Amino acid sequence: MTVTDLPKAPSNLPHAHHDIDEHDDVHVLYSHDHEPVGEVGNNVKLLTLIAVVVPPVVLAVAIWYAWGGYFSWTDLTMMIVGYFMTSMGITIGYHRLYTHKSFEASAPVAWAAGICGSMAVQGPLLWWVTTHRRHHLHSDDIEDPHSPHAGRQKGISGWIRSFAHSHVGWLFSNDDIASSVKKYAPDVAADPRARAISKLFPLWVLMGFIVPAVIGGLVDGGWKGAFLGFIWGGVIRMFLVHHATWSINSVCHIWGSRTYRSGDHSRNNPIMGILAMGEGWHNNHHAFPASARHGLQWWQFDLSWITIRSLAAVGLVKRIRLPGAERMAAKRIGRAVA
Repeated sequence: MTVTDLPKAPSNLPHAHHDIDEHDDVHVLYSHDHEPVGEVGNNVKLLTLIAVVVPPVVLAVAIWYAWGGYFSWTDLTMMIVGYFMTSMGITIGYHRLYTHKSFEASAPVAWAAGICGSMAVQGPLLWWVTTHRRHHLHSDDIEDPHSPHAGRQKGISGWIRSFAHSHVGWLFSNDDIASSVKKYAPDVAADPRARAISKLFPLWVLMGFIVPAVIGGLVDGGWKGAFLGFIWGGVIRMFLVHHATWSINSVCHIWGSRTYRSGDHSRNNPIMGILAMGEGWHNNHHAFPASARHGLQWWQFDLSWITIRSLAAVGLVKRIRLPGAERMAAKRIGRAVA
């Protein structure tokens, strides 16, 4: 995918490409062939249920025991570091690199981003890309996997059900999105690196739990340190990242402001902009899906963009894609609306 007739990049941002258009986004990579959607097996649904239900229970029990001394600075550090690493793996790796092709990365960065994203336990890379591209193509219509608006029934109960569906309920859908990889992500499926990362997903997930357990055991000593490392650096870290990501699907399609025309209900939400490493500037993202930068204003904090820009400064990232001033002006609503 190339972008033509681009102005020269500013000297302080190596390899930046401007004036992208929505037609330059990954939509051009979709296959128009009909790809029948299969059904998710009960074993997958059971694993999903465990991943959704068990972590909040573990968090509640862990907080209770923390008052009794079953918590250390090592546990807190691993939880925070793990949160940032796996969140950035999702935002920079799964999302901006592999799904939207917002920039090109060197092999070490591409591998590291994909592996860290896998350790967030949000599904194999190919499944995640397929799901997200389907979301963009059908955003807030009936074929959107996780819209809080499409098909919503009237009243408070309808609103609650739709919100719950967009946040976590959609994970239990009978539609096997993985069977649509050839339709939505043929380019990623053809990438040997992406295929390898996706195929080894169980290994990366296991590493996401084993590494903090080993560190906890070595630093704090014994099985107690290892167990607490597994709990705080593994399970609870996963729980926090899950809900930060899922809130983009739910919260950021309901609460916030709209600066640009995007054809859907996407919103810019400052709180999620911080907690989700810049993903909360969701209206910006839906208006310019291929942009590597989601926080388009100087005050819109986007840690993922800061990281991408820093990697570009040392030559590890190139061909960064950004919207030009004319494109932004053309899509601007006039004043931000709720």
